[in-house]
Order: sequence, then structure tokens, then C-alpha cells
Amino acid sequence: MMIAENIFLKNHLIFKNISTDLKQVAEKVIGGERISFDDGVLLFNKATLSFLGVLANYIREKKNKNYTFFNRNFHVEPTNICVYTCSFCSYSRLIKQREEGWELSIEQILDIIKKYDNQPVTEVHITGGVIPKQDFTFYTNLFKAIKQHRPNLHIKALTPVEYHYIFKKAKLSYEEGMIKMKEAGLDSMPGGGAEIFDKTIRDQIAGGKCSAEEWLEIHKVWHKLGCHSNATMLYGHIEKYEHRIDHLHRLRALQDETKGFNAFIPLKFRNKGNQMAHVPEVSVIEDLKNYAVSRIFLDNFDHVKAYWAMIGRSTAQLALNFGADDLDGTIDDTTKIYSMAGSEEQNPKLSTEELVGLIKSVKRTPVERDTLYNIVKTY
Repeated sequence: MMIAENIFLKNHLIFKNISTDLKQVAEKVIGGERISFDDGVLLFNKATLSFLGVLANYIREKKNKNYTFFNRNFHVEPTNICVYTCSFCSYSRLIKQREEGWELSIEQILDIIKKYDNQPVTEVHITGGVIPKQDFTFYTNLFKAIKQHRPNLHIKALTPVEYHYIFKKAKLSYEEGMIKMKEAGLDSMPGGGAEIFDKTIRDQIAGGKCSAEEWLEIHKVWHKLGCHSNATMLYGHIEKYEHRIDHLHRLRALQDETKGFNAFIPLKFRNKGNQMAHVPEVSVIEDLKNYAVSRIFLDNFDHVKAYWAMIGRSTAQLALNFGADDLDGTIDDTTKIYSMAGSEEQNPKLSTEELVGLIKSVKRTPVERDTLYNIVKTY
């Protein structure tokens, strides 16, 4: 342990009068040593929010200084019709309810993309429901068309839930399918569809779609092609702390192997308009605790993202002191996934100037990035 870090640990007020087991975890963190599964559960169960905040912020600033990242992006959601019936989802509609939803053609998606032709966006984020007609051919043709129209626009598209269904229907292995998607123009993958990896919980809230093992395997295949992706965890529903740590532990293990994840994004369960409306949402304090423990546990992830469109601007700002170093992007009111579930942001749109202002108001340094965290501009 470096002398300066040792002094930090011994002199910080938050480490006075703490239990021996928590102090041992803190010493691991400050010394750059990986914490264990049991350590992670201990932090959730026993540590105060202020204790977690100090440790998480220490790691956050050690990795990313005072920087807070964002990008200029927009979303395209090709459909909200879905063959799956996840109980936590407020967004999707069954095929028999398709009159309540939308199914965009390639031409309609391109029309959305063309609206941004004269704007300095760097990324289009594409994900939505799963339906038979939006198949392997649909998406390879879509990616090719986007690249033909705007070659430099980064395509971050589809989760393993979508790819698993598409490849199975096309009778392709994960390797064959991902190679072809990359050839068509796919640049990276978002982190959705992870939900909670524990099978018992997953079967209750997201039964029928790809398993935890399949989700991880598709990311692994993609990483081994030299490409990057994000990872998520849906928290604050019927899971327990042990399930969250199990989820983080599996992500950390895959990152050890592939080093392909760019960022981790905790996704808060929202209970409006879904089959789990009876489950109360967790508090902001629990949100911040989850950000902090995730930052502490995922020592091999460079970035933790506070997705402002889901948790609201104020909580996202607070999260920047509890391990998060990224706010996602401008979004431009192009996603309905969380607004339909009751998020604070019913019209999720921020200009670059507004994002920069949010970050500066909590005394962080705004940094515009591209999808792969190459710096575009420091404000």
C-alpha cells in the first residue's frame, strides 16, 4: 500500500470507529486488492452510505480523475412488439396486441436517422422488442443501409436477447451470427437483457428468453472478435443482495477473460404499467448504495454509468459522487423504454449545453466521448 493511500485510509473521518470486517474491506480497496463475494454482500448489508461513497469515489477518481463522460447519441426502437412477456417490462406489447405498438421498416428507421444528418451525433443506439419479421436479414440489411448513408455513425445495436432469437431462427451459431453482424456494420453492443443472472429470479421476472449463460456467451463471442459492449443489471425488485453480487461476480469474471466491456450500467426497476406494479421501487439511498458497491466490486471495469433518463437528473448527479463517471448521452427524446415505466424523465432530452451544465454544477469536469471512450472534447 502506498504511503499516501495509507494516510487517506487512516485519516478519513468515515473510517473512524468502524467494525473490523468493514475496515479490512476498506484496506483491500485502498490497497488495490480485489474484494471477495462475501465482502460485496457485507458492504450491502452493513456499510453506511457515507462509507460506501468515500470508497467508491476514491476508485472513481483513481480511474477517471474528475472527469464525467457523455456522448451525443440518439435511440431508435424498431418495435415494442415482443414474443417475450417479461413481468418487469412496461414497454413491450404482445404480437396479439400489435395495434397498441409499432413496427418500423428499414425505410422508416433510415428516415429517423436522416433527421440527424446535420447534427454532430456520434452514436445510434438500436434496441427494442423481439418479433419474427425483424430477423437476421432485416438487421444485416439495416446495418448496411445505415453505414452506406453515414459511414462514421457508430452503430450500437441489439442485446443478446435479440441476437439469441435471431440466430436461432436463422440456424446460425453465435460465432457465425456475430461475424456477419460485424461485417454488416455493427460496431458495438449495448448492455441490456442481462436483468439478473440468478436462474430462480430470472425465471420469475424474465422467463423464456436467453439464459444468463447465453447472455454472457454472446458477449464473450463478440469480445473475441475484438469488439466492445456494455453490461447492465436490473436491480430493486425481488432480488436479494446476494443475487446482485452473484451478477457482478459473473460480469467481473468475463471481463477478466475478455476485457471487452466498456461500462457497467445499473438499471433501476420501475413499477408503472407492468405485471410487477405491486413491487415497490427502492429509494434513492438504495440507488446510490448500489452504484457504490458496483463501483467497488467491478475493479476491472473502467466506467460506471448513471443513466439519467431512467433515474432522473438529480439522482444521476448524486451518483457521480458514488462511483459513477458517465451520464450516457443527449438521447434527444428518442427512447420510451423507461418513460413508459414511470421514470422521472418523461421526455428524455438534453442538449449538450444542458448536460455540460449538469456536470459542472456538481463540480465535475464534462468530457464528451465517443462510444469507445475516445475523448472528443473536454469542457
